[in-house]
Amino acid sequence: QVQLVESGGRLVKAGDSLRLSCAASGGTFSSYAMGWFRQAPGKEREFVLAISWNGGITYYVDSVKGRFTISRDNAKNTVYLQMNSLKPEDTALYYCAATNLNPAGPFAVEPGEYDYWGQGTQVTVSS
Repeated sequence: QVQLVESGGRLVKAGDSLRLSCAASGGTFSSYAMGWFRQAPGKEREFVLAISWNGGITYYVDSVKGRFTISRDNAKNTVYLQMNSLKPEDTALYYCAATNLNPAGPFAVEPGEYDYWGQGTQVTVSS
């Protein structure tokens, strides 16, 4: 059983940067691919990006390419989401998730394909 705890979300202005962290405990963190999802009010949870078990491969949706970066530190059991040039449409509750499915890619992009979830951290971007 893996427990995930996100942190770092807060209110920022458009154009600002923010780094989210997701700390894992229990299980073998390095055996999982990790993903970040987000859910805006009234919308479905959507995939944002993922990283392979060793950090060697990443996958991003087009809307965040060039602005968001995912990384991980297996020694610290932590995955990060660096968000730059934030836009109001990035406002959402951000979740990290772990999956045993294809830890080296190709990545799972559906919420149902992930085994463990954090509680989420709120990111609000004002215009």
